[in-house]
Amino acid sequence: MDKFSGQKRAAAHLFPPIDPYDQRMLDVGDGHHVYVEQCGNPDGAPVIVLHGGPGGGCSPAMRRYFDPEDWRIILFDQRGCGRSRPHAAIKANTTWDLVDDIERIQNTLGIDRWAVFGGSWGATLALIYAETHPHSVAYLALRGVFLSTERELKWFYGGGAGQFWPDQWAKFTSLLPEAERDDLIAAYNRRLFSGDLMLETRFARAWASWENALASMDSDGAGGESPADYARAFARLENHYFMNRGFLEEDGQILRDLYRIAHIPGTIVQGRYDMICPPMSANLLAQGWHNGRLQMIKSAGHALSEPGISHELVRVMKAVGQHRGKYGL
Repeated sequence: MDKFSGQKRAAAHLFPPIDPYDQRMLDVGDGHHVYVEQCGNPDGAPVIVLHGGPGGGCSPAMRRYFDPEDWRIILFDQRGCGRSRPHAAIKANTTWDLVDDIERIQNTLGIDRWAVFGGSWGATLALIYAETHPHSVAYLALRGVFLSTERELKWFYGGGAGQFWPDQWAKFTSLLPEAERDDLIAAYNRRLFSGDLMLETRFARAWASWENALASMDSDGAGGESPADYARAFARLENHYFMNRGFLEEDGQILRDLYRIAHIPGTIVQGRYDMICPPMSANLLAQGWHNGRLQMIKSAGHALSEPGISHELVRVMKAVGQHRGKYGL
């Protein structure tokens, strides 16, 4: 949902485009090879960028939220999406596999501590990674918070958001028989993993379109038609993770374990009118995270590319990069 929507609108707030100085495919085991790139200053403060989805993949625009003079910018495509292989694969693809991959990237690149930057599912993964490896994280920059709870899934796939977008909700649900509409995640799962490529692609595009339609404050409800390969990886992986409730031990695990990151400073940048990840989750996170500061953007939705969100994230990361010693980076 974060990869394509409205990127041009944020361009005025971002640093100029840059190219990677290092690109590699990292063998992470289980038959998976993960694409990793580095940009900016090799001697700068290290930051890893966690994309949304799951299954969204990283994009060149994500490099531009950091001053390339101050930051060593590390991006990677999570298992099964983007340039990582095998494509759209769910075998050995869980939250804990991704946490291990992040640690493997850190060790491979010889980094002791780094900043972690993530939005939507990327914020989820950032929090879980930080709670698992708190001594590896110097700063957390989070956007559009998703805590992987039943409440949030019911909001987006149980009709909550559909009350604001009834036309798009009708389009999303109409592909299914009425008898299956009480559990859209399970119903879509049966089609996304049917083994029929045409059927999978049709439902993948519908899944992606529902999210894209709600991502931006300025949306006219047109979710677009994502490229088939992108949509299939995005929808299959996201559905797989949501079917398994993020592979967490219990509902609310992220909030339960916030004490593990109490010492880590960070910023939460949240759109006031986020229809995909409503602000309640960001507020709950800020209440329970001792060193986390919530910055609510008054005229913004969910997308990374919302102008107010982009402006605030660039401002935050510029300040952190200029005072890297303060954060032990």
